[in-house]
Amino acid sequence: MNGNLYIIWAPSGGGKTSLVEALMSSDPYVRRSISHTTRPPREGEVNGKDYHFVDQTDFQKMVEHGDFLEHAEVYGNLYGTSQRWIKDTLTAGLDVFLTIDWQGGRQVRQIFSELIGIYVLPPSLAALEQRLRDRRQDSPEVIEQRLASAKKDLEHLGEFDYVIINEDFKRAAADLAAIVRGKRLHRDAQLRRHKNLIQELMKGS
Repeated sequence: MNGNLYIIWAPSGGGKTSLVEALMSSDPYVRRSISHTTRPPREGEVNGKDYHFVDQTDFQKMVEHGDFLEHAEVYGNLYGTSQRWIKDTLTAGLDVFLTIDWQGGRQVRQIFSELIGIYVLPPSLAALEQRLRDRRQDSPEVIEQRLASAKKDLEHLGEFDYVIINEDFKRAAADLAAIVRGKRLHRDAQLRRHKNLIQELMKGS
């Protein structure tokens, strides 16, 4: 029984990574894909946990070898998702979350048509701007760029299946867990997962 593949997207500072981390802490059947990137590590980031940090030469070699399920350039840095890891993890019956944007989602959907999209929105642009300033990772110019991108990205909201408003983190985390549980309880998923039980029950009738 294969797991479900999700793309979860939010503007920078929108809380997508924190939401997935919270879900993984309570659900042993969830994994987050760790992207490869040419971006230098930020303070506190760990190679292999937050990202796989590589230089541009190694990244390009991986592109040429077809190692990535999708890859894109974001704010001048390259990001890519390991194709083999995704397929192996799904085959093991685990759900996988990709924290990539709508462009990457389009690439992935060409291979995994059942990709499930979740868009996480901030309660307001003012709240998003404050979160970006509070984390103290970007210059004022970069923050303005991220806010402009957040507005532009909303044009692609219709390409996602679910929308979560991250105003209260606990509620947003519960909403995310509800989506995952609901997908697992879908009729088709349950018929595949419990095929033997259903056949046994039908014989008993």
